[in-house]
Amino acid sequence: MTSFPWLSLIVFSPLIGAVLCLLVKAESSRLVALGFTVGNFLLSLPLWWLFDSSTANMQFVERASWISSPPVNYSLGLDGISFPLVLMTTFLMPFCVTVSWTAIEKRVQLFMSMLLVMEAAMVGVFVALDFVLFYVFWEVMLIPMYLLIGVWGGPNRLYAAIKFFLYTLAGSLLLLVAILALYFHGGHTFDILELSRGTYGASLQMWLFLAFFAAFAVKVPMFPFHTWLPDAHVEAPTAGSVILASVLLKMGTYGFLRFTLPMLPDATVAFTKPMIALSIVAIIYGAYMALAQSDIKKLIAYSSVSHMGFVTLGIFVLNIQGIEGAVMQMVNHGITTGGLFLCVGIVYERTHSRQILDNTGLAGPMPRYAIFLMIFALSSLGLPGTNSFVGEFLVLAGTFVWSQFATAFAALGVILAAAYMLWLMQRVVFGTPAPAHRAHLLDLNARETATLVPLIVLVFVLGIFPNPLLTRMHASVTNLLNGQKAPAYATVPQPTTLPNKTATVAAIAPSSSDQAAAR
Repeated sequence: MTSFPWLSLIVFSPLIGAVLCLLVKAESSRLVALGFTVGNFLLSLPLWWLFDSSTANMQFVERASWISSPPVNYSLGLDGISFPLVLMTTFLMPFCVTVSWTAIEKRVQLFMSMLLVMEAAMVGVFVALDFVLFYVFWEVMLIPMYLLIGVWGGPNRLYAAIKFFLYTLAGSLLLLVAILALYFHGGHTFDILELSRGTYGASLQMWLFLAFFAAFAVKVPMFPFHTWLPDAHVEAPTAGSVILASVLLKMGTYGFLRFTLPMLPDATVAFTKPMIALSIVAIIYGAYMALAQSDIKKLIAYSSVSHMGFVTLGIFVLNIQGIEGAVMQMVNHGITTGGLFLCVGIVYERTHSRQILDNTGLAGPMPRYAIFLMIFALSSLGLPGTNSFVGEFLVLAGTFVWSQFATAFAALGVILAAAYMLWLMQRVVFGTPAPAHRAHLLDLNARETATLVPLIVLVFVLGIFPNPLLTRMHASVTNLLNGQKAPAYATVPQPTTLPNKTATVAAIAPSSSDQAAAR
């Protein structure tokens, strides 16, 4: 079964649905989009059982020649780092369709088509093993996301869409320059795995790191490249906000894991302290900005800046606890923040306002909605037993191995998250009810309940039983930290930093006694 073209089908079947959506009526396009997104998730589900967690090798590999000169291949594969991100993407897309069922009333066929094109491009980014193919998928995402914001967004949608497009495009151009530099210095190949095994000069690594940083930091977005995100979230339709927060932001952190760490170990070590400093600033700054917001969507957008700071922090502490926590947090943030944006979209359809003061006291007229919103909020602040706690705990444990001082500052983000989320819940759920007509608000219907329940289930499943997911990423994370030298593991060792490609790594590696004490 592993020779079956699973990845090609998962990448390209949404494109078939996208074409069909344009050929049918508006009502039918919703059913087509839902059918293809659910079908794509069901198609990706067998990978959970077929995936071999004992090996760090790429699995479900597909390879064919695409362009002979320069040598560009159609090459796809999946490992323990990309595997959970692919499943998260296919899992979330049906909910983007259902939450848009009545919210989108104009150009429905085009909207549903753009959702499916987005799904194809996002999955393609996570499974591409050729740099040119990766770049094609990376750029394809810009067009449908620009349209989702610019056509179906709020009053300032054009400003937000253009800002998103220009920021991302500027970073993408530097990414292209880095890809070409790697091609000429890495043996005239675009093969990502081959380039990851190469050795590059220290000066070249520094310049390449800066180019990769420009592309990936904008996408995360890291402080101070985050300014496009609140505008895009506020103006985007609900489905667009879910895609932005749950998947698009993860492409930046995925880029750091897939390219920067294995290809540029010297530069990674050299820039470790600045990257950790920027991550901690993002954690605290994003949380403080969330405290100051009166718009629910903007509050959640700034909370994303803070939570993604934990992800980049976990990546650049360069130990297994931190990186596994970062990957786990990428998935958890997608589920929790996606659920929060779905909740905002649901209440916006009723009150036509995202202002906190216009949406207070919802526990009375909408008790089921209030319960769901409260669960997502508690998960977002990292309550033990919910999914976000696992990721943040692992990141902080990995940071503690690197520096106890840095851990103390990063932990402030957890405290501030409790402050802004509980304050939000106090007003929206338990506050004084808004004007009298709010008492006639209808609670969740069957479609909306079916949209939120699967996410709630995952909040608790991953919070209580995270080991199945951690086990599947363990070998790949270990191999990443070992410089991608080992093909597979029977018993996976516990590395601490990027070794052997550079002597510089040993200078920042914590001792085994330090790690034992931390554990």
